[in-house]
Amino acid sequence: MLTSFLTAEWRKLAMVNYTVSPDLLQPFVPKHTELDLFEGQCFVSLIGFLFDKVSLLGVPIPFHTTFEEVNLRFYVKHRTKDGQWKRGVTFVKEIVPKYAVSWVANVVYNEPYVTLPMRHEWQTANEQLRVSYEWKQKEWNRLELLADATSVPLTAGSLEEFITEHYWGYTKYNNFTTYEYGVEHPRWEVYPVKTHNVDVNFEAVYGPNFGFLSHQSPHSALLAEGSAIVVKSAQKL
Repeated sequence: MLTSFLTAEWRKLAMVNYTVSPDLLQPFVPKHTELDLFEGQCFVSLIGFLFDKVSLLGVPIPFHTTFEEVNLRFYVKHRTKDGQWKRGVTFVKEIVPKYAVSWVANVVYNEPYVTLPMRHEWQTANEQLRVSYEWKQKEWNRLELLADATSVPLTAGSLEEFITEHYWGYTKYNNFTTYEYGVEHPRWEVYPVKTHNVDVNFEAVYGPNFGFLSHQSPHSALLAEGSAIVVKSAQKL
């Protein structure tokens, strides 16, 4: 049985989604999984959010209970022995401002975490919500969304539901080994997005294979309120 490894809250998840060729992601796909497409399209998402009230094995870690994260992720699925599908995500890179967080994630989950200076800003005015996340790799990169200040339920069958309703993480340890962990949270509400601004040097941050995203307009953007979450301990597939 999977045990709880980490509890926290994920808040104000700003997401911009890009359509890409499946060939781009194949080298990153963990063994025992395959790409999960939405209406025949392959997506990667750039996501910024706030980690809050973080506890590790039930214990809050001093000076590490609140921090930003920005990640680039894509969507996969794993067929279990009884023929059921588990829908999950795999990360290209995850950025946090705390070295200890990167160390734990790399050691325990072999997740591709790096540590960079980060900052965020949330503003509510005139019935609008502005959320931004920034991280510095030689220069400051910025992800910003402007949305209605009132959240609404997810629409069944929508892209927003597809992006948010993946409850498993799959880590490519090597070409032969994959680790799986569960993420538990309730169904999120979203704030209708009015505009988005992505000022990111994708090549510098994510490598030359992803550099073209700096010149590609996002397919869509969404802003989720988030919730309390539980991350389960990893197990080898």
